[in-house]
Amino acid sequence: MARSAVEDEARSSPPTLDAATREVVDKRGFTLRAPAGAWIFREGLACEAYPIIASGRVRVQKTGANGREITLYRVGPGETCVITTACLMRDAAYDAEAVAETDVTAKVLPKAEFRALLASSESFRDFVFRAFSARLASLLARIEEVAFERIDRRLAQRILDAVGEDGAVAQTHRELAVELGTAREVVSRKLKEFERSGWIELHRGGFRLLRPEALRRIVHDES
Repeated sequence: MARSAVEDEARSSPPTLDAATREVVDKRGFTLRAPAGAWIFREGLACEAYPIIASGRVRVQKTGANGREITLYRVGPGETCVITTACLMRDAAYDAEAVAETDVTAKVLPKAEFRALLASSESFRDFVFRAFSARLASLLARIEEVAFERIDRRLAQRILDAVGEDGAVAQTHRELAVELGTAREVVSRKLKEFERSGWIELHRGGFRLLRPEALRRIVHDES
């Protein structure tokens, strides 16, 4: 399967705060605004707050010792970050990093307020743990995908997800490699194979999808 049903289900019905708890969070927290491209947190820094995204999208990623990056998941409106929650609960530094993919607005609870509300509010505890569970399911699905799915199937699905109405895919080989958790050379080799088959047309900074039905066949191939 090119995309996990567990991941889709986890993201389809994110937990929500009730009105009373939302009011408490608004009073005790502060508003954070970050422009696209800004770092939300960096690996090794102390985890001091619990953000709930109000608008925009944040990409959470991990960089290995060899410099290779992998996108772990994205956090959108109404969602929280499982790595942040885990770090707050064990009083640990961040072991990944997050960057704003778009302009982002978030409601942020300082660590002390997060812990106090977690102890005093059943509604807030339910929100935190349901969000944690849903995001963890999504992360496990991501690990399963990277570990066990064929790279040509995953690349085909990524292209189909990213293609514009004009057939253009404005992603570099490196960006695709980060999304797929593989080496840029692997992505380049597969894209060359797709081009030789007449399915895509490569150009600098991206490529054009010529035969989407061919990629759909790869995605749905169970062999």
